[in-house]
This record gives sequence, structure tokens and C-alpha cells, in this order.
Amino acid sequence: MTETLTDTRPIRLKGRSFLALMLTPELPIEGWLARLDDLAARSAGFFLGRPVVLDVEDLDITKAQLQELIAQLGQRNVWIMGIEGARPSLLGPGMPPAMKGGRPGPDFEPPAPEEAAAADAPADLRPAAGEKPPQLTPVTEPQPSRATHSIIITEPVRSGQSVIYPEGDVTILGSVASGAEVIAGGSIHIYGALRGRALAGSVGNTSARIFCRKLEAELLAIDGLYKTAEDMDKRLRGQAVQFWLEGDSIMAEALS
Repeated sequence: MTETLTDTRPIRLKGRSFLALMLTPELPIEGWLARLDDLAARSAGFFLGRPVVLDVEDLDITKAQLQELIAQLGQRNVWIMGIEGARPSLLGPGMPPAMKGGRPGPDFEPPAPEEAAAADAPADLRPAAGEKPPQLTPVTEPQPSRATHSIIITEPVRSGQSVIYPEGDVTILGSVASGAEVIAGGSIHIYGALRGRALAGSVGNTSARIFCRKLEAELLAIDGLYKTAEDMDKRLRGQAVQFWLEGDSIMAEALS
């Protein structure tokens, strides 16, 4: 007689956050795609292998137009992992899932049978506030609007490498090679040559700045606004420079 043993251990579901690029399309879509092509052409590989979220909250678009936009992005090797701000009527089978908030969530487990039963009980029989059993939705925690931590990288960042630190400032004691990138929630300080890409204020920090000892960058961005090498003042190339935001413009000046 064969006896089948059932493993009753619960399946563990883990919450985990990833840094994704947020794209906010604008009308007309054809013009926006042309600008995206220009960015991709001037910073080769910028979107390659990156998770991307599409923000369509303020976009007046139909479901068919959204599907066509996602297809157009796919042809450009821009793969959409989720859509934020979409009306339910815009989503459906075969579409990226709806996303909201972009905040990290803790690990969580499916509720035990008795907990699930308690969740289904009438309101007056449910656990009081603070005693609610875990649900299959990560609980988000309030996050500071501006980054307050920092890390120091003591080695050069080589081509193909990425330093990603959304929690705060990043300081690089060496150089950042062409094809490398540094992404920070706060400011970026590079005590060497910046030849690759530097993206500061990645979590919405408009006061973030970028400092480098020698400017030879492929691309710079602060709070989503970017400049490619062609957009930068040629007189600043090879110099110590700082960048910051004023309104919707990236400002720059040489450091003495």
C-alpha cells in the first residue's frame, strides 16, 4: 500500500522592490516616440534589459492606442513590466499589470485557514485594528520624500557595471567608465572622470545634484530630466562640474 504524504508547509510569498524606469508618454504619441528614439540613439543601450513602468494617468488614450503604444515600445526593445494610472477599462488579458505607488513592501505569507475564515467573518466579528491577519497584499510603509542615507564606492565603476542606490546619495572615489552608470535617489559625487551615465534624484528628489571632477558623460539626469553628451556645453567638457535643477531645466557650472 502506498501512502501519499502531503507537505503542509505554507508557500512563502516575498515582497521585493526593484528600481524601474518610469516613462510618461505625451500626445501626440508619434512625436513622443520620435524623442524617445533620439534619446536611445544618443545613449546606446539605455533601455536594454531595464524594467520599465508606463505612467498613463494624465494621458487621454484608448485601449487600442495603449496596446499599439506598448507594441511600438516592444519594437524598440523597451519592455513594459507594468502600467500606472490606467483606468480599468484600458487593461485586459495580455496587457502588463496595473501598478500603483512604487513603494517597497515587506515579506508576507498567505493567511492560515483560520485567519482566512476570520477575514470573511462579519465586520463585528473581525479582529480589532492591529490584530488583522496578514493578507495577500503587501503593506506599504511611509517613506521619506527625500533620501537621507549615503554610500561610498571606493573602486572605479567599470563599463557594463551599475551602481543603484535609491535610498540616498552615492559617492564614487574613482571614475565611472563609458557604458557604466550610477543611479541614486539623492545626489551623486564622482571624484574622478564621469564618462558613463549618472541619474540623480531617481525617486523624485528635485534638490539632488551631480558633481564630477572631470566631465565626459554620456548622459545625465536629475528627477527624470536628462541631458545627453550632445546637449551639454562643450566648454564644460573635461572640467569639474556640478549640475542641478531649476524648474524643468538642468543647470550646470564649472567648479573652481
